[in-house]
Amino acid sequence: MSGTSDEWKGKGKEAAGKVTGDESLEREGQADQGKGKLKGAAKKIKDAVTPKSDNPDRV
Repeated sequence: MSGTSDEWKGKGKEAAGKVTGDESLEREGQADQGKGKLKGAAKKIKDAVTPKSDNPDRV
């Protein structure tokens, strides 16, 4: 699952937890959002350090 989809899934779980009063579901949603943000940051780092095939001079 992509970072963005993890974030959206987490937002949904957090909202459902708030509405139903389920603190466990709310925390699970917050954790999913954090996981999504980490995935997104890792992808940005990977993209920044991976040379692009269309630009062989890029390091």
